[in-house]
Amino acid sequence: MRSERCEVKNADRRPMATGMAAFAASPFSLAAPKRLREGRSSILLPVRDYDLAATLDSGQVFRWQRQDSSWSGVIGRHRVRLTQTCDGICAETAAPVADWRWLRDYLQTEVDLEAVLKTFPDDEPMRAAVAACRGLRVLRQDPWECLASFILSSTKQIIQIRQIVELLCERFGERLAPRPPVSENNLSTKLDSAERPFALPSSPMGERVASGRVRGSKDSKRAKCQDNLSLPEKARGAIFSFPTPERLAAATEVELRACKMGFRAPHLLAAARQIAEGRFDLEKTRHLPLAEARAELTKFRGVGGKIADCVLLFAYGFDSAFPVDVWVERALRRLYFHRRRVTAKRLRRFAVTHFGPYAGYAQQYLFHYMRTKMK
Repeated sequence: MRSERCEVKNADRRPMATGMAAFAASPFSLAAPKRLREGRSSILLPVRDYDLAATLDSGQVFRWQRQDSSWSGVIGRHRVRLTQTCDGICAETAAPVADWRWLRDYLQTEVDLEAVLKTFPDDEPMRAAVAACRGLRVLRQDPWECLASFILSSTKQIIQIRQIVELLCERFGERLAPRPPVSENNLSTKLDSAERPFALPSSPMGERVASGRVRGSKDSKRAKCQDNLSLPEKARGAIFSFPTPERLAAATEVELRACKMGFRAPHLLAAARQIAEGRFDLEKTRHLPLAEARAELTKFRGVGGKIADCVLLFAYGFDSAFPVDVWVERALRRLYFHRRRVTAKRLRRFAVTHFGPYAGYAQQYLFHYMRTKMK
């Protein structure tokens, strides 16, 4: 059983202020310096049993970056910084917000996680995965951004997907609220991590392993990838929304390939044009039965069963969708069929019948467990 005392640690594993004390001492607070509050909104979302780091860094979304003890990212047209405390999640946006329902829905803070976990099979692999990753949530993303991002994910590592997505946003997205200005009187002031003006980090985040390093990559290769992001706008701290289907539909394949997406460029372009021209209704998919929704998504060029299931789970909320990529397949073979020969078809049948109504949630726990704890 968890202790009543909650200790939240930062990236360096040092204890940090928690609960309302952390909120009062942070730039989310009304007590924070005026330069950090003007033109912004903040809120404390009360939630228990939520692991923000595991949720944002478990391969279901690609635009979040760790910044000290917080996470910075973009949701729709909102620049957002999230910080976890014992009382919940502190959120700050770079522009005024009147209604926060979009954030609650995205983070799924109102989901009864305990009820979800009780539906998992009572076997050793799932017990170990839950113990290691408890608090991980499945997000509820925008269908278009989710679909486009996973089209770009084919055969790519997470760090590469993040870089491609950022380049795509910089070149085709709309510029969002700029960094709040700092007065000349404060330019010489050295701010600590809790008082830095809100800004998203410019460097891409590493692979989603526990150490944050990309295995098998050399520093020179990492530096080359980061150089690809060194655009003038990026250097100035500009942040962009995810491009609409209409904006990408007007682009050329050559322009998309310049975002380092290779053979995925015609796939993304075709999907954008289908949607922009009204030949595919993303919203209609939400109301279809799972099998029909999957069949509809696989009509897109470059979208197979795995990508379709990712979109169904992470964007549409089909909790029984069970994406099987190389890591999930490895987890199933190692944890459930150790030293036994089993076909991919048998694995799929097992996944559909074994993990219950929240199979997608179980899959995400197995995936994150395999990637961070079973290396």
